[in-house]
Amino acid sequence: MSSSSIPTTPQEKYALMTKNLQEIIGGQEIEAVLKERDAKIYWGTATTGSPHLGYFVPIIKIADFLLASQHVTILFADIHAFLDNMKSSWELLDHRVRYYEFIIKEMLKVMGVPLEKLRFVRGSEFQLSQEYTLDVYKMSSIVTASTAKHAGAEVVKKSDSPVLSGLLYPLLQGLDEQYLGVDIQFGGVDQRKLFAFARDNLPKIGYQKRAYLMNHLIPGLTQDGKMSSSIPNSKIDFTDSDKQIKKKISAAFAAPGQVEGNGLLAIMRFIIFRKLEQEGRDFVIDRPEEFGGMIVFKTYEELEQAYAQNTLSPQDLKLGVIPEVQNLVRPLREAIQTNQAIFDSAYPDTKKSKPKKDKVEKANPFVTFCNQQVKEAREQNPDEYTDMADKFLVRKLNLGRKFAQLSDEEKKQYL
Repeated sequence: MSSSSIPTTPQEKYALMTKNLQEIIGGQEIEAVLKERDAKIYWGTATTGSPHLGYFVPIIKIADFLLASQHVTILFADIHAFLDNMKSSWELLDHRVRYYEFIIKEMLKVMGVPLEKLRFVRGSEFQLSQEYTLDVYKMSSIVTASTAKHAGAEVVKKSDSPVLSGLLYPLLQGLDEQYLGVDIQFGGVDQRKLFAFARDNLPKIGYQKRAYLMNHLIPGLTQDGKMSSSIPNSKIDFTDSDKQIKKKISAAFAAPGQVEGNGLLAIMRFIIFRKLEQEGRDFVIDRPEEFGGMIVFKTYEELEQAYAQNTLSPQDLKLGVIPEVQNLVRPLREAIQTNQAIFDSAYPDTKKSKPKKDKVEKANPFVTFCNQQVKEAREQNPDEYTDMADKFLVRKLNLGRKFAQLSDEEKKQYL
């Protein structure tokens, strides 16, 4: 990152911090803080699934905060992850937290920003304290069940028989702001109701209200539009090979001319073009000459317009997206491979298991017979049979009839 692109004035810092966001609450409050000092910002994530390409959307914004010299805290909500149907043990969650910290640092390295003002905190470091617990009781005494349910509607899992922890979620996330000592909470726009809840209710127990920065949510690669760790083909994993990335993007849903809900365009807008901007490059689609030749886009707006007007086809879009995503993921995959033990400890179920014996296919005696006869024929008549495909040679030698004429005992030797 060149020194000329590093913001120095409060106005420049605010502009970078709010770039490409979907919504801001308390913008004037943020500007007032920046006139006095650098702000303290936090972003929280539950360490449940495995970070994937979609995580670059918040991580790129965190890179902006760090480039603007702001203090950033990343909260690993390990208690929240443990309470998520209690699917994970504390030992496993400890390994997950270690992996999350490792991969987030690697992602920020890819973005080329300083990490001196970044810190990582586990929820379990303060959420079990006497003071925090007392504040939970205070909040629960002034908040109605319907208010808490409304606040968590976008992020708490829906169920016919909801558990009580879903009602506590908004209280806990609001209190995190106070105990982390921040000015701003950052998150996806799906957390807006949680943010509004905290802003309204923290002052009721004597704490200051905070400001909020909200980024866009990007759709997945499948037609239902959801990007989720539980839907493999909806996302690009950091462990995916170049071949797997190409396969997923080639199969991605992308209706001609349709911008809304297009996962590939969202990846381009919020991830790839930010990386291109950092590197000072244009987006190039290296299309073969017979199909129109190379296409160059200097801005995302140019790309979106071309796609919306059907002058850029889904196939050509995918042709350009594939190498950019491959190049972005490659250093992360290599870092994981170099530190494979960290990943394996966090996700032990992803290790390749040995194939079960009862699923091993038995040898086909006819195939074995044909392979042997074809081999012998080529050795005896190389000039005639060497260049002939196996299936034609089998037919020419009448191997089907010859095999049928064998006795059962003779066929057994080919098992």
